[in-house]
Parts: sequence; C-alpha cells; structure tokens
Amino acid sequence: MLAVDMAGDAVKARNGSMVAYDGRMSFKKMTGGGEGLRGMVTRRITGEQMEVMEVAGHGTCWFADRASEVNLVRLNGEKLFVEASNLLCAEASLRTGTSFTGLRGASQGNGLFTTTVEGHGQAALLSDGPAVVLRVTHGMPLQVDPGAYVAHTGDLRQQFQTGISWRTAVGEGSGESFQIRFEGEGLVYVQPSERNTIGGQL
Repeated sequence: MLAVDMAGDAVKARNGSMVAYDGRMSFKKMTGGGEGLRGMVTRRITGEQMEVMEVAGHGTCWFADRASEVNLVRLNGEKLFVEASNLLCAEASLRTGTSFTGLRGASQGNGLFTTTVEGHGQAALLSDGPAVVLRVTHGMPLQVDPGAYVAHTGDLRQQFQTGISWRTAVGEGSGESFQIRFEGEGLVYVQPSERNTIGGQL
C-alpha cells in the first residue's frame, strides 16, 4: 500500500486504486491516460489502455491494487518505460505518453506499445513481489523473460529473441522460448513472478 501526503497538490493514479483517505480530497477521472483528448485517441489507436484519475486535496490518501508490491521510482528528467498495468500512480508534474515497443509488447500480449512517464518527480510501480533493479552496461547485455519485465529507464536498446528449436516443438524445451535482450546503459525492473504471455504458452 502507498500512502501519499498532499497539501493542496495532486497525483495521477490508476482508477479505483484509492483504498482510504483522510482530510479533504477530490477525485476526477482523466481522459486518455491523463493526456486529454489527444492521448485518448493515441491510446485507442495503439491499444495501450490506462484509466487514470486525478486526486487532489489536503490530507493523506492510500493507494493499492490487489496487494501488489509498490516500488517507488524517482525520475530526474529521464523517461521511464512501464507497462500500463504496472503503473499505480505518479506525481501530477510527470508527463505520460506511449512508445512503440515492437515484438516485445506482442510477446507479452500487451500490444506493440507501452506507457512512458517523463519529467521530475516520483512514480509508483506495481509488481508481483518486490521488484529487483538490474543494471545494464555496455558489453554486459541483459536477457529478461517478457512475463517478468516491469519497466526500464536509461539509454537501452531492446531486441526480441526467440529460443524456439526442435526441442521446444516436441515439448523438451526449457519453456523459456522468448526473451527481451537489453543493451546499452540503464536499469531494468524485474518482478519475481511471470505473467502469462504468448511466449510462455509456447
């Protein structure tokens, strides 16, 4: 559970994630994932769904989603790439948008686009168990199971890899048919659990 203290300011949060509050709060549904009409059109075209509300006022508001672990990420001008289903809330000063992910998103069953969060402030990410932050450096690429991926920041290139072979076809493979390969400099957030993905079903 995440407790947010507010003194007249606001946060953007996933619809329905408020579990309690004290003081005086207002709740307003935001269109297009908090990006207005343009964001609504973009998200409908891309298929990246994110329903957001603005919470403002004085007091403390508590947010949660199905007892998932909450991980705080502080952004200092960089861009965070995160699945919409893993974003709990963000400071109102942070800008959200969508970004093309290619086959990585398709392997997760989440479409070809993902949500971006950018600016200065904190964002709260959800994970199934405490997320682990893995560093990627030049010459030390990282392979991640699509079902365990939560988010990433930094100057990272993504490549979709498949490990399908004749062993996979006859049922003797490891079950890890697809991976995301990250190269460059940055951080990758991974959860200690795997969502059901297209790759995991092969």
